[in-house]
Amino acid sequence: MNPTSTENKIAVHNLIEKRWSPRAFADTPVEQEQLESLFEAARWAPSAMNEQPWRFIYATKEDKEAYDRLLSCLVEANQVWAQNAPVLFVSVAKNAYDFNGSPNAFAWHDVGMATANLLLQATELDLHVHMMGGFNAIKAREVLGIPEDFGPVAMGAVGYVGDPEQLPEQLKARELSPRERKPLSEIVFNGNWEQK
Repeated sequence: MNPTSTENKIAVHNLIEKRWSPRAFADTPVEQEQLESLFEAARWAPSAMNEQPWRFIYATKEDKEAYDRLLSCLVEANQVWAQNAPVLFVSVAKNAYDFNGSPNAFAWHDVGMATANLLLQATELDLHVHMMGGFNAIKAREVLGIPEDFGPVAMGAVGYVGDPEQLPEQLKARELSPRERKPLSEIVFNGNWEQK
């Protein structure tokens, strides 16, 4: 199930239109080959100076100890539903350029582009990813052994769509509500700030 938007649509690629961030996940495992496909898609993202500053740490439910470490980094409100996803991951950015050690101001942007590739590849495979900012980056660094010159960016839950009935009532309502986006007039300006 993918709640549809009520707004008028301009044609976009069907993977973009179909991509959705559910909270209800089925307990169906994600095959290793599919996971590799997601990370391969991320690997081909563009980046400043071709630095490729992204790193990903993932765990499946088959490795309970590793999975529980990742789950423990999420805020409690996200743990409630994310614990049902068969895969969890954290995206990480390398803070400095390899070639000269200077700060890479575009690292998080580039990790975002790699993650967007991952999400679209997931959509192609009938998987869904729900990205989360609600996690403890300090704890993630600690329990996952992330070095000081890297920074945790976001966490994601990966899997197949499950039954919204498994969610607490408030989350179920959000799950079933239509997808909404701001109109282009609010986010795109022609030649100058807020110029239409």
